[in-house]
Amino acid sequence: MNFLLVAIGGGLGAVLRYVLGVWIKNNTRERSIPTAMLIVNLLGAFGLGIFFNYAYGEIPMAAYDKKPYLFFGIGFFGAFTTFSTFSVEAVTLLQKKKWIPLFTYILLSVGGSIIIFAFAFFVL
Repeated sequence: MNFLLVAIGGGLGAVLRYVLGVWIKNNTRERSIPTAMLIVNLLGAFGLGIFFNYAYGEIPMAAYDKKPYLFFGIGFFGAFTTFSTFSVEAVTLLQKKKWIPLFTYILLSVGGSIIIFAFAFFVL
């Protein structure tokens, strides 16, 4: 049952990431940093912060037996956000020697995700 919860949540999160990423790319102008995955990752961090706040009131360190965490925390938000695509896009900027966009993208992705998660968790 736990595998099924993770699989269903992950499937939904991955599909939503793809649909939202395509929509952002098709409806915004091209920028020096990869904005589609940046927006998706920030939204995922925000959503995960809200989920932890309202579902648990804390950040559960040992929640692998809790069904909501399996579905939303690991499945949905785990598949919705993508550290691997972030890495590919960052290395692409590195290869092209686009230093300012590279560091901007890293700062906004990592720092922004932490800040927006904390805001959603502690403030909302």
